[in-house]
Amino acid sequence: MVQDHFQFSWWDALIIAAAHSAGCRYLLTEDLQAGQDLDGLLVINPFSDQAETVFA
Repeated sequence: MVQDHFQFSWWDALIIAAAHSAGCRYLLTEDLQAGQDLDGLLVINPFSDQAETVFA
């Protein structure tokens, strides 16, 4: 279960599980740690410079 594996809240785990289920490569959010790799799902803060380098 995503919630137990990553130690996230139920709501964050639900979003992560949905993104994995949909085959997403990136998760745009400012609520999780930017740069974190969640089993192939990369967390990106859309308001940071990191987002510009990933999507450039």
